[in-house]
This record gives sequence, structure tokens and C-alpha cells, in this order.
Amino acid sequence: MSYNFDKPVNRSNTHSIKWDKLHKTFGLDDVLPMWVADMDFTCPKAILDSIEKRNKHGIFGYTSQPESLHESIIGWMKKKHGWDIKKEWLVYSPGVVTSLNLATISFTQPGDSVVIQVPVYPPFFSAIKGHDRVVAPNSLLENQGYYSIDFDDLEEKMASGSKMMILCSPHNPVGRVWTKDELEKIANLCEKYDVLMVSDDIHSDLILPGHDHIPIATVSKYMKENSITCIAPSKTFNIPGLMASVAIIPNPRLRRQFEKTISRIGIGMINVFGMVAMEAAYSHGEPWLDALISYLDDNLSYCMEYFKSYIPEIKVRKPQGTYLVWLDCRSLNMEGKALHKFMTAQGKIGLNNGMDFGPGGQGFLRINIACPRSTLKEGLHRIKRAVDIWRKL
Repeated sequence: MSYNFDKPVNRSNTHSIKWDKLHKTFGLDDVLPMWVADMDFTCPKAILDSIEKRNKHGIFGYTSQPESLHESIIGWMKKKHGWDIKKEWLVYSPGVVTSLNLATISFTQPGDSVVIQVPVYPPFFSAIKGHDRVVAPNSLLENQGYYSIDFDDLEEKMASGSKMMILCSPHNPVGRVWTKDELEKIANLCEKYDVLMVSDDIHSDLILPGHDHIPIATVSKYMKENSITCIAPSKTFNIPGLMASVAIIPNPRLRRQFEKTISRIGIGMINVFGMVAMEAAYSHGEPWLDALISYLDDNLSYCMEYFKSYIPEIKVRKPQGTYLVWLDCRSLNMEGKALHKFMTAQGKIGLNNGMDFGPGGQGFLRINIACPRSTLKEGLHRIKRAVDIWRKL
């Protein structure tokens, strides 16, 4: 099948956070939004058909997860990531961020420290601080846009008594897909210091050509028994509003504790439409995803060349995974808030402020390139317009 990712879709007046909250977010109404990590593409027809079929039934009562859903997840993880998982390992929740919070509540106590690798997706901070735990930041090392892990610092953080680590794999916003060697080193440190691993793999299906995602639970026997891997079809197939995800927990003791927290809070049932969409995505979505990855790769190549040719002041390195690009604007010599405000006001472009990603985000912006090429071209033109004004200052 052919898929037309070039076709613009009008998302205004659909209660979209990305498109309908411009004034609240940026203080302006005429901003092109390229920030929130959802895509401006219609999701696969198989998902739409599954929702339509379920909708026609007309009754949406209390619903359990069918065997076919479990099998779709098992089959997907085997085919895409080479991981043989079992049905009993699966625990459903409304979203990956929900699962991160559940893990914090389940396996740490107030005052405990939790390691995260910064700069990182902002909800990692709230999943820790929001429950009176302490963030132990392991700052990534940056060299000309390439990020690597500071293992000496990571060991120091773990040795100081951290109880848990939340890994972003692949990493948002820097776009790294962690290698087996890197993951094994992390796993060895977790084993040495008895640190539980919670891996956010929500972008794990959005891996660009030349790279492979490895679930950290597969790198060692210890890590299999001491990890929680959080996945969802939401980023991959553009269905985050359907609120359905799954945590893969091989260790029965950890799984019971996680399920106990879910029961205590009362969020044990996922959205019925999210459930059928998840099954359809993992059962029939691969051809669409293959076409999407190709389109995103072309978008990224266009993006890289544009910055190199027209906005060399902003340094950009092509990500290995995700559809998010981390823009190094430090040569513009603006503080984080001033940079974001300047780009918004002068370029009329809505980007993420790097400061929101914690230490290491100062002087950076994040752009979402999961959009039709025409939208990407307009967004890049707006960034250039702002930089053209900066050049004259």
C-alpha cells in the first residue's frame, strides 16, 4: 500500500493540545506548533477500522483485555525487538507516564533518590518529585551534538543509595539509541548497587535506519528479573489520546507490587477504544510504520541540510531514533527563556524550551518533524526568519 504523509490534516478545533492551546502556551495565536510529541498524520486505516467496528456495537461497558490483545503484543515484541515475552508479564495502564508514576509509588519511599539521565523528557522529573522522591541527575556528556553516558557519574549516583533508575530508551530529547554495550554497562551497575530499572521504551518502534533498539531487560538475567519495561502504540501510531499502554514485568514479585498499586489507585482498566486500537496497531500496523520511518528519515535529511545551508548558527545532529530534533542554539547567546520567547515572537514558531528538560537544556530547543513536508518547510523558514532578525541585532 502507499501512504500519503504529504497530505496536510487540519487539526484546529479538535481540542488538540498542540494546535488549539497556542495562546495559552505561547501567548500568541499565529504560531506554527512544532512542539508536542504527537504526529500530524492520520493513524493507520486498520486502527480506524477497529475503532469504527467497536463503535457500531454501541455498548461500552466494563471491558477486560482479550487473549488476542496479549498475543498481538507478544508477536510485535518478538518480531520488532527479538524479545520473547509471556502473557503473564503484561500489566496494562492508561499511559507510560502513568506507569512511571506507578513504579515510583510501588518501589520507592519518600526521600529515596531516583536516577535519570538529563536533559530528559519533563514528566520524568514530576514522576519523582511529585511523590516526594529526590532526582539524582546523571548528566549526559555532549560532544558536537553527540550524547554519551557518563558512567563514572552514573556509578557515583547509584553508589550513593539510589533505589531506582528511569531510563529513556531511545532518549528524548537527544535522540540516542543506546547500544548493547552501553545497556550492559548500565545493567552491571544496577546489579552492583541493587538498583531497580524502569525503562521508558515509548519511542522504541521509531528507530531510524542504521540503528536497532535493544530492550534493556534482554541484556542480562539480572536485568530481566529487576526491570519494568514500559511500551505503548501511542507515539508509534499517533494514538496517545486513546490512553492505552502496557508494562512488561517478568518478575512476579515486582509485578504483584505494581498491580497492587494499580488496584489501590483504581486505574486497572484501559480505554476500550485504546484497547482495540492497540491490538490493531500491533497486528496490522507494520507496513504503515515502515512507510512512516522512511518519510521521517527523509524529513530529517531535509531538516539537517536546511540548517547546514541556511541556519548554520544552530547546530543539529541527526537523531538515531524518535521524530524529535534537539537544536543547539547556544551560539545565539540567549538565556533559555529569552531564546524561547525570541523564537516565538520573531519566528512565530512554537518549539519546546530546552530548559524544560532539566540540566543540559539551557540554550537548546526541541522541534517535532513528524509532519507533512510542507509544514516542516514552513517551520524551518520561520526559524530562519527569526535568526535573520538576530543577525541584524
